[in-house]
Amino acid sequence: MKIINNYPLNSEDKLTLLVKKNDINTWDQLTTFIANLPYGRNKNRTDFSLVLSEKRGSCSSKHALLKALADVNKVPNINLILGIYKMNQKNTPGIGNVLVENNLDFVPEAHCYLSIQEKRFDFTSSSSSITRIENDILSEIEITPNQVTKFKVDYHQKYLTNWLKETKLPYTFKEIWKIREQCIQNLSQ
Repeated sequence: MKIINNYPLNSEDKLTLLVKKNDINTWDQLTTFIANLPYGRNKNRTDFSLVLSEKRGSCSSKHALLKALADVNKVPNINLILGIYKMNQKNTPGIGNVLVENNLDFVPEAHCYLSIQEKRFDFTSSSSSITRIENDILSEIEITPNQVTKFKVDYHQKYLTNWLKETKLPYTFKEIWKIREQCIQNLSQ
């Protein structure tokens, strides 16, 4: 999927050198490679290079790595976005019946993706399509790669806490977070 001009990856930084060890020399090759890696959490959320060595990553680690590489290689007009969307079975296939079993239509989920030349792109997997969630996005903010760890979790948890207060659903924050974690676990299988 060609998105922008095929920018060369010329930086001599650690991440770019790791990418080049995988015979990846351009931005387009990089985005294709990352999208084709399996979904899965890395052992250390703060080390984006693990996406390359563990050959897997989450929406956060994959997109943080891409943004970091875009920055050091001067690929223009790329922003890392943290969106909160209504996660449901239709827009997030693979979460199983967790929501149905808990009488929920959706759970607000934090998702990272890129804005490239002001268009949204999701490289979480080769089958990811931002169009699945576009109509269900509740909020978006631009973040930096290092914010996909603690900041993203804090932002998401604060959003869920406020959502529970507003909706008056019969769940505690802890219960909703457990339901959400089960959905995410189902995606990794």
